Amino acid sequence: MFGEFMGTMVMILLGDGVVASVLLKRTKAENAGWIVVTTGWAFAVLAGIFTATACGSPDAHLNPAITLAFALKNHQFNLLLPYAVAQIAGAFVGACLVWIHFYPHWRETPDAAAKLGVFCTSPAIRNPPANVVSEIIATAILVVVVGAMSSKLVLSTGAAAGLSPYLVSCVVWSIGLSLGATTGYAINPARDLGPRLAHAVLPISGKGFSDWGYALVPIIGPLIGASLAGMFLRILGA
Repeated sequence: MFGEFMGTMVMILLGDGVVASVLLKRTKAENAGWIVVTTGWAFAVLAGIFTATACGSPDAHLNPAITLAFALKNHQFNLLLPYAVAQIAGAFVGACLVWIHFYPHWRETPDAAAKLGVFCTSPAIRNPPANVVSEIIATAILVVVVGAMSSKLVLSTGAAAGLSPYLVSCVVWSIGLSLGATTGYAINPARDLGPRLAHAVLPISGKGFSDWGYALVPIIGPLIGASLAGMFLRILGA
């Protein structure tokens, strides 16, 4: 649990940090664009995986959807709740660190929606059914490809030691570039819920509301996508 907490905290600090760098006023990366955001998130996932592993999690899931997928695949559910708690808590703390790190820039940024966008996802076009489908597809792709990377159907001995984190970060980068522009690609309930909670409770200057009306989409979509993909991997015997 400590490893999942630390890994998710680092991932959110760096991931939400790159969004803050692009969206907040008077940073040196202001308006740097989507390529910078997706690249920063890919590296954030890489850093989070290594941190989680070093701090004691042999799984380094950082994501309740990933934990659920592999619980369904392996029929082992004992880690699902404790990992989810640790991941959401880590995401909350990571988001709080982003607020501290960019402290002078919140007051300089008049756009409340941009401030919320630092912490959690929002759709380009608000259409909840379509938004859920986007999250289902993106998360299912994440789980299937990550599962394939460690499958003995691909490599007889599994992925090479130390290589998997780099491959996973490449998949996250690809999903962000190709599928992420519709909803902001949460693909991770903790990644959205933990920072959204932080946005709700932190005294952020001119922050506006936390958009709880949308909050179920980045939770339900990834969980459905992960469940479908986990059962698919089980059927394949991957």
